[in-house]
Amino acid sequence: MAVDVHAHDAAHPELDSWYESLRSGKGPCCSDADRYALSDVDWETKDGRYRVRIAGQWWDVPDEAVVTGPNRAGRAMAWPVYHWRLERLIRVDIRCFMPGSMM
Repeated sequence: MAVDVHAHDAAHPELDSWYESLRSGKGPCCSDADRYALSDVDWETKDGRYRVRIAGQWWDVPDEAVVTGPNRAGRAMAWPVYHWRLERLIRVDIRCFMPGSMM
């Protein structure tokens, strides 16, 4: 189950500057989207690429959206951008994705 959290983790204010520094090939992670912390069952690799489950559907993570470097938060995180048409979700683009430990 994905958990909606905003750009920073109120329980860990010491990570604020780290969150603000995160970037993918698509740009800064915290600028246009809120972060989702993903449970281990809501992200996977398939055919050598990451996928995430958001809003009950699987979405491919573009290679350029993967954030490299250590994950100081521990859990997998995605920064989705939603596309709606007539109040219906038609697409989710992943701006940034950071894999977790899958423990």
